[in-house]
Amino acid sequence: MKIAFSPSVYEHASALIHKTPWEVSRDMKLLYKAHRKAYKLYHHSPIVVGIDIYNLEAEAYGCIVQNPGGNGIPAITKNIFKSLDEAKSLKPFDPQKDGRISMIIESGVRLKKEFPDAHVRIPISGPFSIAISLIGYTSLSLGIGLLPHQSRDFLMSLVQGQVRFCQAVVDTGLDVAFFESAAAPPLLSPMNFKKIELPALKETMERVGEVVGHPVPCIIGGDTEPILDDILSTGTGFVICPAETNQEKFMKKFGDRSEVKVRINMNPSIVVNGSKDEIIAEIDRIIKLAKGRPNILLGTGAVPYETPPENILLIKEYADS
Repeated sequence: MKIAFSPSVYEHASALIHKTPWEVSRDMKLLYKAHRKAYKLYHHSPIVVGIDIYNLEAEAYGCIVQNPGGNGIPAITKNIFKSLDEAKSLKPFDPQKDGRISMIIESGVRLKKEFPDAHVRIPISGPFSIAISLIGYTSLSLGIGLLPHQSRDFLMSLVQGQVRFCQAVVDTGLDVAFFESAAAPPLLSPMNFKKIELPALKETMERVGEVVGHPVPCIIGGDTEPILDDILSTGTGFVICPAETNQEKFMKKFGDRSEVKVRINMNPSIVVNGSKDEIIAEIDRIIKLAKGRPNILLGTGAVPYETPPENILLIKEYADS
């Protein structure tokens, strides 16, 4: 049985041009060159333009992204607010001027021009992921426990910025992909996901979907089987079955839906370090999980920087056979 292969290539694109993720993440020409090289090698879909995809909005709001050194992924290590009360002073960002957003979009436009048949998407973060960067996991967790209404309101206050960001993307003719892995268990309990996160997530997904004109992919990694029904309630047309969750339970709960695509991710350690036999066995395991359902993709999670390209090519070849 063939299965469509959809690797998630972010920082790994840097390795293909022998640059660090930091270098590529800060330079439009290198970003374009890296994703161009990745697409010419793998012909994957979609091309999600970026390296440190969860930092864009927080940086535009004023957070500082640090150089991790070596081949590490750039990260925000210092929050700009210490509490929910301080965060009330948050000012809107301009996607045309603030941070690296315009650079990311320009790289995407160049890629789409060169590869008109490719699906080029710009990464959009969910409200919980942005909130953690702005005030930190500890402050946000305390807020959820002690001030649940204020926490929910803060997440809702981030929705409009994401809609503006999305509009800036659509105005260039590109599409978006929505990422919200910070909200998954165990970082956020299923109960708090439903009570605190879901209202803002649904509002964002609905409004972003209106802007792009179709249901938006909702990419949430982690142990998502317990919150799958809530994720699907957003109206998304695409979810992932992460390697970190119970994939058999996830797919049983997903059922025979044909209106939503699901990408089943491989074990990342096998993607990076597996032998040929181990990689093939892992693909066979996922094909068995798919059970002939329509709209099932084979995924990798974020392909690590150090992944041998020949492993990705082997996966692609076997999945197509």
